[in-house]
Amino acid sequence: MRTPLISRMHPFGPTIFAEMSALAQRTGSINLGQGFPDTDGPREMLDAAKAAIDGGRNQYPPGAGVPELLDAVAEHQRRFYGLALDPSSQVLVTAGATEAIAAVVLALCEPGDEVVTFEPYYDSYAATIALAGATRRTSVLRFPDFAVDEASLRAAFSARTRLVLLNTPHNPTGKVFTRAELELVAELAREHDAWVVTDEVYEHLVFDGAEHVPMATLPGMFDRTITISSAGKTFSATGWKVGWLSGPAEAVSAARTVKQFLTFVASGPFQPAVAVALGLGDDVYAGLRDSLQAKRDLLCSALAASGLQVSRPAGTYFVIADAAPLGAVDGLEFARRLPGLAGVVGVPVSVFHDNQEAARTLVRFAFCKQDDVLVEASRRLAAAGRA
Repeated sequence: MRTPLISRMHPFGPTIFAEMSALAQRTGSINLGQGFPDTDGPREMLDAAKAAIDGGRNQYPPGAGVPELLDAVAEHQRRFYGLALDPSSQVLVTAGATEAIAAVVLALCEPGDEVVTFEPYYDSYAATIALAGATRRTSVLRFPDFAVDEASLRAAFSARTRLVLLNTPHNPTGKVFTRAELELVAELAREHDAWVVTDEVYEHLVFDGAEHVPMATLPGMFDRTITISSAGKTFSATGWKVGWLSGPAEAVSAARTVKQFLTFVASGPFQPAVAVALGLGDDVYAGLRDSLQAKRDLLCSALAASGLQVSRPAGTYFVIADAAPLGAVDGLEFARRLPGLAGVVGVPVSVFHDNQEAARTLVRFAFCKQDDVLVEASRRLAAAGRA
C-alpha cells in the first residue's frame, strides 16, 4: 500500500536529531548534536514542582494556564522589556514553544497564504507551515556572520504574505538579530500588513554584552506581534514542555482556539514551578548565561583547534563550524563520519535549509553540556585535528 501520509508532509521524515542521537549511542560518541542540557535547572524551580505534585496539582490545569504562571509571564515581560500585558487575555500557556508556534501558524494562516522566515530554520517551522497549507518564503542567513540580506528579505515578501516567523536569538546559527535588522523586518511587516511571530526561547542566553531586542518593543509593533518563549532553554528543563505566547488579545484568543484542540492542556504541576523560576533574581539569570558563555568559549576553541572554521555565536546553545578546511564537501556525510574520526556527533546544517548549497559543509554543535563532557569532546576533536 502507498503511504497514507498527506502529500504536503511527504518531505518530513524522521528528524536528523533521531538519526544522529542513534549514531552517538551506537558508536559510543559524545552527543553534541541535540540541544538539551545534561544538568537540571534552579533548585527553587525543582522544589516547587515537587511541592506541586505533593500538593495534588496533577489534574488538568486551566485551559489558558495556571493563574500564577500567567501572572509571572506578564510580570517577566514588564520586568525585562517594559511591556504591559493583561495576563487574563494576552498570555497563553502552551506545551512548549513548539506547540505555541503551531497554534499561531494554524490559527492565522489560510491555505495559500505565505510565511516569511529565515533559513537555516528550526525544523518544526517548515512542517508547521506545510500543515497549515501555507507557502514558505525564505531569506538566507549566510556563514560566517549570518547577516540579514535586505534585498533577499524584501524579495521574500508579497501581497500574499500573512506572517513573518522570526527566531532571535537564532537556532541553529547562534545569531542575535540587531535592532536595525529587526526594524527592517518591522518595516516590511507593516508595509504588507503581516503579523510577526517571534520565537524568543533563548532570550536570556546572549553573550558578550549582546542585546536581545523583542520585536514587540519596537514602535508600532506590539499590536501585530505574537511573542513566544518557554522555560525549557533558560531553566534547563526541556522535558517539562512549558511554553507561552503573548500579544494582542485577539491574536492570543485565535491561538487559544486552535491550541485547545492540539494538547488541550499540559504540564500541570510544572506550570507553578516555572512561575517560581521566572521570578528568580537577576543573579540567577546572569549565572545561567555566564555558565553557557564559558561553555561556548571552551567548545569554540576546541573546534578551531581541530581545524574547523568557527562562527562564534552571540547566543543560544549552538555553534556552527565549517568542515571545508578539513576537506569536507558535504556536511551530512562529514557528520556521519565524525564519530569515527573523533568520537563526537554534530548535526549538518543543510537539513535546516531550502537552499542546501548555502550550508553545504556546515555542522552545528551544542555546548549546553557539563564541563567534563565538553573537555573530553575537546580532547577528542583536538586529537582528530592532529591526525
